[in-house]
Amino acid sequence: MKARSALLYTVMRLLAFLVPFGILMLFPVFRELYWLAAVFAALIGLSLSLLFLRRPLTEVTTGIAERRGNTKATTTDEDVEDAAADATANAGSADERPQQERPVGD
Repeated sequence: MKARSALLYTVMRLLAFLVPFGILMLFPVFRELYWLAAVFAALIGLSLSLLFLRRPLTEVTTGIAERRGNTKATTTDEDVEDAAADATANAGSADERPQQERPVGD
């Protein structure tokens, strides 16, 4: 992972929050209700980051995945579900099989 891409993404996310928060704090209503300005700024920042910061987010997450070595998932949900279903079927069939009875006294 490149530290530059992670730093860039972090700074852009902070700016996406702080700029709208600063603008909202210029209004007299939000000076008294600063928590409401923070909520609106968070929503605006989230929207801006979803719209405009997709590429930096992809770079950061790709770098993290490469660093961890998980570039390709080896098992999928379907594989896990199939294995669980097979284990349940095998366990159930072993318990439900009738044991052969031996004649007593031959």
